[in-house]
Amino acid sequence: MDTPPPPSGPDPSPGHRSTPDPRPVGPRGTPAAGGAREGGSGAAPQKPAPQKPAPQEPAPQEPAPQEPAPREPVPREIRVLIAAAFLIAIGFGLIAPILPQFARSFDVGVAAAGMIVSVFALTRLLFAPVSGRLTDRLGEPAVYVGGVLTVAVSTLLCGLAGDYAQLMFFRALGGIGSTMFTVSAMTMIARLSPPSMRGRISGMYATAFLTGNIAGPIVGGLLAGLGYRLPFFIYGGTLVVAAGLVFVLLRHAGTGSRGNAAAKPPMSVREALGVSTYRAALCSGFANGWSTFGVRTALVPLFAAQTFIHGDAYAGVALALFAAGNAVSQPFAGRVSDLYGRRVPLMSGLAVASLAMAGIGFTSSVPLFLVLAVVSGAGTGFMNPAQQAAVADVIGADRTGGKVLATFQMSVDLGAILGPVLAGLIADRLGFGFAFGMTAAIGLLGAAAWLPVRARRPA
Repeated sequence: MDTPPPPSGPDPSPGHRSTPDPRPVGPRGTPAAGGAREGGSGAAPQKPAPQKPAPQEPAPQEPAPQEPAPREPVPREIRVLIAAAFLIAIGFGLIAPILPQFARSFDVGVAAAGMIVSVFALTRLLFAPVSGRLTDRLGEPAVYVGGVLTVAVSTLLCGLAGDYAQLMFFRALGGIGSTMFTVSAMTMIARLSPPSMRGRISGMYATAFLTGNIAGPIVGGLLAGLGYRLPFFIYGGTLVVAAGLVFVLLRHAGTGSRGNAAAKPPMSVREALGVSTYRAALCSGFANGWSTFGVRTALVPLFAAQTFIHGDAYAGVALALFAAGNAVSQPFAGRVSDLYGRRVPLMSGLAVASLAMAGIGFTSSVPLFLVLAVVSGAGTGFMNPAQQAAVADVIGADRTGGKVLATFQMSVDLGAILGPVLAGLIADRLGFGFAFGMTAAIGLLGAAAWLPVRARRPA
């Protein structure tokens, strides 16, 4: 209200210049300012107008252009890892549908064929601590390339296996290589991801795997008429390409914190266990392994085959819908995790996935079965980026944590091993409804483990 008077404040009559007239502006109006310039011309009071520069108003709006600043570009090293993850996953998708059938071609039973899958997870579990130590000592790129090449060699040997024992041994060898490249990739992502993008990057990395796992079986189906062995050779060649890509582009990536190499020693597991976020991540990781990598893979196909006509076909469709729901929700979930913290998407996603899994065990409707498959997959996809980012938050950008990440991966693998066994025993004795109900209870307990965790800013 003080700004309009100056242009109209001075009276054109000289006789009134010394008379303070409060009518225009009140006690601190322009006559006082005009009286200070009485010796000048009548134009003098117009000078204050240019003294109110227009650029002063936009000043508070200057932070607005800075809003896009947190959207840092995804580091080049992580883009390479995402591309390699897609190659690895599409190759694995080639052999996943035919691996149990290939095992049965050696005249073994269903249980023995299932052991081919379990031995891979078992060796991952047992070798995870060694992978963590190797990552801290040799650096992520070296361990990653070594792990991928180990899986490549074991896969090619699987294609050449002459009996069941050889196939079992070669798959176990592949589990060792798998945990090597998994732990080293997680360590590199934790180290190189900008804190404000950890959830988004974890989602992108997981989505690359899921997309490959969806595309792989499609390609594998086209190759089904060419025998069981050809997919192993194709997968082995794909792994060699992925290892070469990482070696060429990341051999100088090094180890240590960004811009401050070897600033602090690697984080120990004991130190990480002192953080409530890490303890909760171990619980939710176990629950996720039990449900997603265990029961979903082992029991859902058996449930579909027993419950529905043409159940084998519906089982394949359900697994594809699980993966599709997962892939759709993960990128969005990563952004939510970065904006609102890890707890909200993690707890809600795990709860939704668990309740949908419980519903599967009690349904006799094919459409409802497929809808629940999508919902469960979407719930899992919503929690995964937050879970990976939460572990990275514990380690921080100025530390390495190969052992910490390996221990977390062990919790997931342990759930993947125990889930099918214990849930399978319950299904045999009490039915699928109880088996899936127990799986849901494990998932809800994993979500509840995050209740006492306080919000943690990315570090």
